[in-house]
Amino acid sequence: MKKIGLLPRIIIAIVMGILIGNVLPEAWVRVFVTFNYVFSQFLGFLIPLIIIGLVTPAIADIGRSAGRLLLLTVGLAYADTILAGLLAYGTGTVLFPHLIDTEASMAVEKAETLQPFFQLQIPAILDVMAALVSSFVVGIGIAYTNSPTLKNGFTEFRTIIEKTIQVAIIPLLPLYIFGIFLGMTYTGEAYHIIVVFAKIICIIFILHIVILLYEFLIAGGFARKNPLRLLMNMLPAYLTALGTSSSAATIPVTLRQTKKNGVSDEIASFCVPLCATIHLSGSMMKLTCCALTVCLISGLPHDLPLFLHFIMLLAVCMVAAPGVPGGAVMAALGPLAGILGFSPEAQALMIALYIAMDSFGTACNVTGDGALAVIIDRLHRVNDGNGAYEAAVAKR
Repeated sequence: MKKIGLLPRIIIAIVMGILIGNVLPEAWVRVFVTFNYVFSQFLGFLIPLIIIGLVTPAIADIGRSAGRLLLLTVGLAYADTILAGLLAYGTGTVLFPHLIDTEASMAVEKAETLQPFFQLQIPAILDVMAALVSSFVVGIGIAYTNSPTLKNGFTEFRTIIEKTIQVAIIPLLPLYIFGIFLGMTYTGEAYHIIVVFAKIICIIFILHIVILLYEFLIAGGFARKNPLRLLMNMLPAYLTALGTSSSAATIPVTLRQTKKNGVSDEIASFCVPLCATIHLSGSMMKLTCCALTVCLISGLPHDLPLFLHFIMLLAVCMVAAPGVPGGAVMAALGPLAGILGFSPEAQALMIALYIAMDSFGTACNVTGDGALAVIIDRLHRVNDGNGAYEAAVAKR
C-alpha cells in the first residue's frame, strides 16, 4: 500500500465508501464513525501545533534576509497569490450557487446523524487564532533578533511535526475519508457530493489556465516579450510538476526554462527557489474554490470580508506548505477552522476535493514562478549592486 500514491488511495477510499455504504449494516458504519470521531479529535489537537511548527520557522527563514530584491519578490508573490484567491472567490460566487443543488447542501449535516459508539475528547493546547498570532510574533522575532537557539529549536520542532504528518496523519487520511463517504452513502447523500465535486473540478481546471494566461500576459507586457512564447518555454516545468506534484522536485526544470526566457542566471537562481516556497497562486485558487464549495454545501457564511480575511492569512500560512505531504491543504487547516469555522467533516471534504487535483495546482505554481522571474529580471539587472541580494543568493 505504501507504493500507492496518496491521490489513488483517496480515490479508492471514496469509491469503496460509496460502494460499501450501500450494503454495510448500521453497526459497522458506526465503527468507522467512531474512528472518524477519534481521528478528528486528534487532528483538532494537532492543528495548532502544525501551525506553530510549520509557520514559525517559515516566517523566520524568509525574514532573516532583508533586502530590496527579497522584499520585491515576496511582495509580488504575495500579491499574485492574493489575486488568484480573489479571482477564485469572484468566479465561485457567480457560478457555484448554480452548480450546487439544495439536496447536496444538506449532505454534511445528514452524514453526522450517525453517532459514534463512544466519545474521546482531546482538547487542543491553544485555539487556532492564538497559534497563528503566536507563530507570527515568534517568527518575526526570530527573524529580527537572529536568535540561533530559538531558530534551531523551532526547526527541530518542525521536523517533529512533519514526521507526525507523514506517519500519523497522511496514512490514515484515506481511512478517514472512507468513513466520511461511508456515512454519507449510508444516509443517501454521497451521490450529490460527487456530482458537485465533478462540476467544481472542471471550473478549477479552467481557472488555473486563466491564471497562467494573465501572469504571462503581464510579464510579457512588462518585459516587452511575447507572452505566449514565454509561456510555451515553461511547458516542460508545467509537465514535470504535473507528474511529480512537487514544486521542490521541479526546481531544476523551472530554473532551466526560466533562463531560456532570457532571465539572467543570478535572478533566476534567486527567484525560482524562493518562489517555489512563497508563490502559490495555483494552490490558493484551488483552496479558495474548495473552501467556498464546502461553505455552500454546509451552509456556512461566505461573504467577501470573511473570505478576504481567509485569503490574506492563508497566503502567509501556505509558506509552510512546500515539502510537507498534503502541503497546502494541511497548512490551510488552521484558517479553515479558525476563520471559516470548518468542522472536522468539512475539513475531510476539503482534503478530498483538494487532493483530487493536487498536481494541477503545483503545475500552476511553478509555471507562474517563471512569469515572476521575468518581471523581477526587468526590475533588477545583474549588476544591481545590492548586497542583500547577493547574500540572499548565497543562502539559496
